[in-house]
This record gives sequence, C-alpha cells and structure tokens, in this order.
Amino acid sequence: MDIRKVKKLIELLEQSNINELEINEGDGSVRISRGGPAVTYAPAPVVTAPAMAVAQPAAAVETAQADTETLSGHVVKSPMVGTFYSAPAPGSPPFVTQGQTVAAGDVLCIIEAMKMMNQIEADKSGTIGKILIEDGDSVEFDQPIVTIV
Repeated sequence: MDIRKVKKLIELLEQSNINELEINEGDGSVRISRGGPAVTYAPAPVVTAPAMAVAQPAAAVETAQADTETLSGHVVKSPMVGTFYSAPAPGSPPFVTQGQTVAAGDVLCIIEAMKMMNQIEADKSGTIGKILIEDGDSVEFDQPIVTIV
C-alpha cells in the first residue's frame, strides 16, 4: 500500500470519531487506531494446499506395485477405478472362491465404474490363489485384485 494512502487514512481518522480503522488491499493490510500504535502493517496470509494431497496417489500406486512383486502366481489387476463386487447380486454366492479352478474367460468379479457394471474375466486358466479385495471396497486402476496359480 502506498504511504500517501496511509497518511490520508490517518488524517481521516483524526477528523472523525472513529477509534480504529483497518483496510485490506491486495497482499497487505493496514490497521490504524487511536491510543495505540499509530500504524500496523501486515502482509495478508497466504493459503496453500498441503503437499500431501498431491503425493498420496503416487504413494498408493507404488505400494500396490511393491505388493504385486511379493504375490505368487499370475496377478489379475483392475482395469479401471471403481467398486469391487465379488458376487452378481447382494446375497448371491461369489463368482469365485479361493482354491476354485477357473478357465480363461470365466468371470472373477464385477467392478462398478460410473454406474456401469463391468465383468472382469480371467485371462488365464488355473486355481484362484488369493482374492485381494473385500466385497464393496474401492479399487484403483492397475491394483491387484486376484491371483491365479
């Protein structure tokens, strides 16, 4: 704020019955009061987003990739972001269970994305090793969901 403006504000305060005046302009503020400090100047606070909000998705992807390396067998990954469902309807038996034999093309689960139900099929024949996601959990793109051994 220009010093001439500050002087003008002081004159206006002296000519009036006002005891205190505060003006916020741009990146600073001026507060003038009678009987206290004549002028106080403070830059306006700067608001920033926390850095963690940007770093978390990358960390989640790295963790998922590290987990994939420790899994045994063929890992089936989610082709999209959505909600994992192990059965075709609530109360129905799941598509697959641990230890069940599957053929390539068999439905493993459903991933709901944008109100669309997408069937995820086995891309390899074998036995279900582990089901890595709980029914109703959110899944990320390329997140491991099932292993086939």
